Amino acid sequence: MIVAVPAEEKSLDSAISLSFGRAPHYCLYDTKAQTSRFIDNTAVDQEGGAGIQAAQKLADQHIDALITFRCGENSAKVLKAAKVTLLKALNLSIADNISSLLDHTLVELTDVHPGYHHAR
Repeated sequence: MIVAVPAEEKSLDSAISLSFGRAPHYCLYDTKAQTSRFIDNTAVDQEGGAGIQAAQKLADQHIDALITFRCGENSAKVLKAAKVTLLKALNLSIADNISSLLDHTLVELTDVHPGYHHAR
């Protein structure tokens, strides 16, 4: 399984970014190979639609799940269309959240908000 996590820094010890679409980076963790890599969020400085662009970029990476604190409605639609499971992040590091994923203690993210439809 490939899981994505919005990251403040390019480190497994990094805090998870509070904003999915405006996260500086994304950690892509392969649970089978137990490897991680980080990609930059090229949509971070977009005036609008950053979440949708970020969601499409992650869908193009063929992720299976996303661990995040919150997700906008339009981003969630893109991810769900790509059959990505949305999981609610814990207020811990990326590594701690991945550990919780492997322990099957993360729950589905059900609180999808309408989004922030304004320029940054």
